[in-house]
Amino acid sequence: MCARRTGRPPYGEAVTIDPDELLTGPRGRRLCLALAAMPGEGGGAREAEELRVAVTWAAYDLDPGRGTSRVVLAFADATGTEEPEVPRPSTADVARLLDAVPLSAPGPRTLLDALGLAVDFARYWQEPDGEDVLAAAQEVREALARVAHVVAGAAAAAWWTNPVDRSDQWSVTFTDGPTPTPTPAPPPETVAERLARWRHGAAAEEARAARERPHDPSASWSGTWWSTPPSDLRRTTRRLAGLGPAGLWLVEDAGGWDEATARPVTVPPEAAVYEIDGPLAWAELCRRYPLEVTASRRHDWYRTTGQDSRWVQPDWFRAADDLDAVHLTVSGYLTTAGRAIPVTEDLSTVLAGWNPDETFWLTDRVTPAAAEQGWSRDDDGGWRVVAPRG
Repeated sequence: MCARRTGRPPYGEAVTIDPDELLTGPRGRRLCLALAAMPGEGGGAREAEELRVAVTWAAYDLDPGRGTSRVVLAFADATGTEEPEVPRPSTADVARLLDAVPLSAPGPRTLLDALGLAVDFARYWQEPDGEDVLAAAQEVREALARVAHVVAGAAAAAWWTNPVDRSDQWSVTFTDGPTPTPTPAPPPETVAERLARWRHGAAAEEARAARERPHDPSASWSGTWWSTPPSDLRRTTRRLAGLGPAGLWLVEDAGGWDEATARPVTVPPEAAVYEIDGPLAWAELCRRYPLEVTASRRHDWYRTTGQDSRWVQPDWFRAADDLDAVHLTVSGYLTTAGRAIPVTEDLSTVLAGWNPDETFWLTDRVTPAAAEQGWSRDDDGGWRVVAPRG
């Protein structure tokens, strides 16, 4: 088997981020909005703060949970006779403030923090939040084009288009909080056995959903919304210079963890790795190994995309016959996650539940290479090594 790098140019040519494509994905737009509201290395703190305040209020007005799941506390004056004046910035106001923010090439930490925010607020089980709705508005999206060009040209984003780093892969497990991340199932169950169990469960869930759930996509139902391989498979990311494994930083709907362990793994050099570097690559994977999930995903994916469709995702059990792993590039994540992606004339798909630069391993041939490292959250929100663990 050989690695497949779908959509990549031949002969090892460099791949760069297309700023226009960056704004086609909800996570890419959210990244640009978050970055613009951060004070740049070249200044602009006042303009960034004005933008941040405007985004907060405009997003509140656009949020589907306004007044219920998302509320604002405001206080009347001392006499209690006057209602507080609440800002109501429009999308045009936000676009104007975006145009006024000074932009400079972001450093690695600033860009990673903005990316982390875009990742953390991803959700596929309900409607997009107010910030995502705001970033998709035509005026705001046009104003974000300037930010997208800065991101695309940033040296700190150069690795976002890179394929899996076979020489430096790390698995991360969060160890504190109410929902620590799952660890891979221990032997004697093999990866093939886990995939077979997953495939049986997926078929049973789809059949049950077809019997029990309404066909109306707007009905108040929810269930399985992700399209990843089984969570108990080994997952890895690359290590970022001076920052640790990317898996510490880039987690969807993160659980507020402050403690983790990270462990390097050995990857077979000949491993066949499928690269998801954009919507076309994800759609191709679904065409090659289609698994229909319409009944089990209909309601959640309608809410997150606004589209009623027949839905498919990859059948990971079948994919493992040809592939050892599937890797999602950061640019692939930003341009693909959360969108309704056409697969055929009557089938669509959603990439949901993945983390940027994440590789799921469909083989047992990935093994620990050294002792675990303990990692802990810093006061500034970063991560630092605590101690190796035996």
